[in-house]
Amino acid sequence: QVHLVESGGGSVQAGGSLRLSCDVSGYTYGSSCRAWFRQAPGKEREGVAAMYGAGGLDTAYADSVKGRFTISQDDAKNTFYLQMNSLKSEDTAMYYCAANELCSWPSLEDVKYDYWGQGTQVTVSS
Repeated sequence: QVHLVESGGGSVQAGGSLRLSCDVSGYTYGSSCRAWFRQAPGKEREGVAAMYGAGGLDTAYADSVKGRFTISQDDAKNTFYLQMNSLKSEDTAMYYCAANELCSWPSLEDVKYDYWGQGTQVTVSS
């Protein structure tokens, strides 16, 4: 059974950085996608970053985070990450990692993902 657990959230001042981690078990990267989503109070969940395939070289980012966030993975640890730099107050949200086992491109649509973590809160103060 696939299981995802996020960590690394917290509170930071605007301009600061955080790195979120998603530990994955029961899952093989293969032809699969991993992604990060976020949901702020009163807003819909949005895709932030995604990667495709075992090497994770094919990535996609929301326009709002391009150049500031980076998705990556450590195959040896079965973990993928979201490095968040130059954080803004509008980045405040609950962040979720997600995965699926069969995909063709790094989708930012939540309906494409079968497995989800429990979420970790990121709060950016201005």
